[in-house]
Amino acid sequence: MQNHPSLNVAILGASGYTGIELVRLLLNHPAVHIKALSADKQAGKHLHAIFPNVTGFPLPLLQKIEDIDFSAIDVVFCCLPHAASQQVIKTLPQSLVVIDLSADFRLFDIPVYEKWYGTHHAPELQENAVYGLTEWYRDAVKNARLIANPGCYPTTSLLALLPLLEQQLIDPNNIIIDAKSGVSGAGRSLKEGNLACEVMDGIHAYGIGAHRHLPEIEQGCSWAAGQPVSLTFTPHLMPMNRGILATIYTQGLKGITVGHAYNALLQAYQAEPFVQVLQMGTSAATRFVRGSNSCHISVHQGCRAGQIIIVAALDNLLKGASGQAVQNMNVRFGFAEDMGLARVGVFP
Repeated sequence: MQNHPSLNVAILGASGYTGIELVRLLLNHPAVHIKALSADKQAGKHLHAIFPNVTGFPLPLLQKIEDIDFSAIDVVFCCLPHAASQQVIKTLPQSLVVIDLSADFRLFDIPVYEKWYGTHHAPELQENAVYGLTEWYRDAVKNARLIANPGCYPTTSLLALLPLLEQQLIDPNNIIIDAKSGVSGAGRSLKEGNLACEVMDGIHAYGIGAHRHLPEIEQGCSWAAGQPVSLTFTPHLMPMNRGILATIYTQGLKGITVGHAYNALLQAYQAEPFVQVLQMGTSAATRFVRGSNSCHISVHQGCRAGQIIIVAALDNLLKGASGQAVQNMNVRFGFAEDMGLARVGVFP
């Protein structure tokens, strides 16, 4: 096996879904040593007491964040709740590379952030943050100290839309995103609305007209379009553990056909290991990306003239969170981008 420079990693919030997914991925990463794990309420325990799937692996005990010796750490993955991340990250040594999986540094306009999330406690760090949608901001990630890992809904939507907006193929103000997510997207904390009896055998919309991922999606679309973009985004909760499916309704500009959109997506992602544009006639589906770091995109003719429908699917805990975080780490430190990331999903 090829020798690689070794990175010492800390995972803050290791007892959550994104935290345990990072542990699972990094245990198989040849260039990483997991040196510290935090979970304040579980401090002093072994992680396998919470997640038995890591029984037998040589992992450090869970600690409180203030007890971690960061002088021995190279990379911190921050899997803490929104607003908690910024409070911790601003206290960390400047020598550390930080990959933040919360929303705290994804919105680059501070007033916009505060409208949706409340007071920003580390605005001085925002100007140096890099938005970690790897396929689009790879060069910036290579030199970043603070990487804002995108949200799961934005990753799904932006990968599908950015090539079409950048090439001015679709109307930037006639976009509707109908997205559906598994329950793990809401995190591991106990919430009445996420109980099995509340979720099973049904589907419901939530955050209608006011979901926090809306401004993040509009920010990315506006960057690509070179003008402000306003769109409609409605998420739905599905009775499944993981996965996101976004059905995106767009209107091609004059003379633009489904074929133009399909070719633009193919060209944009032909060299990308984790984005696959499916052949015409095949629709993206969550079951084919579950357990992988892949995003599948399919293109379809709508029922009206000029209407182009894009369907995108990914695993919200991997390409929508922890997998993309490892992908960003690989880019940042010059490793092969797919190191530690299996390309094949789990089926059935």
